[in-house]
Amino acid sequence: MNDEKQARTANDALAFECDLPDAPEKVWRALTVPELLAAWMMPNDIKPESGSRFAFAGQGAPIECEVLDAEPGRLLRYSWRERSESGEADRRELDSVVTFTLSRTVSGGTHLRIVHDGFAGKAIPAVAMAGTGCRLSLGVHGTGKPVAANTPRSLLRAA
Repeated sequence: MNDEKQARTANDALAFECDLPDAPEKVWRALTVPELLAAWMMPNDIKPESGSRFAFAGQGAPIECEVLDAEPGRLLRYSWRERSESGEADRRELDSVVTFTLSRTVSGGTHLRIVHDGFAGKAIPAVAMAGTGCRLSLGVHGTGKPVAANTPRSLLRAA
């Protein structure tokens, strides 16, 4: 990440960048088609339209989200609100914003930048478990269906 991009990233943000061999249209589908997103993240009911609300089936309680910006093949930004199971105030609650920025590379692949603002201060243990780096594979494995790959290195598999 260059100095300019670091300056634009909030102090409490977690940011990753990587180049993928797949076209932005394919990466966009992995981020916005509920079944494909669920294969590498969590079950959800996302609709990639600004203003639409959706939820991830988080452990214990749903993660409530709202699409803030959606530009197909280029930008997806949504709020991320985790609450405790009891609904009572909890220091682990998280109100943050996740942004995916996609741009076509010279080779026809995708440069993907992921920024989770408001995340780092609350989730240092999760960051340590996730490791560093961004690996993404958009292939299928013989079944014709996406294969879930929630590994510590966050390997995404989608069709």
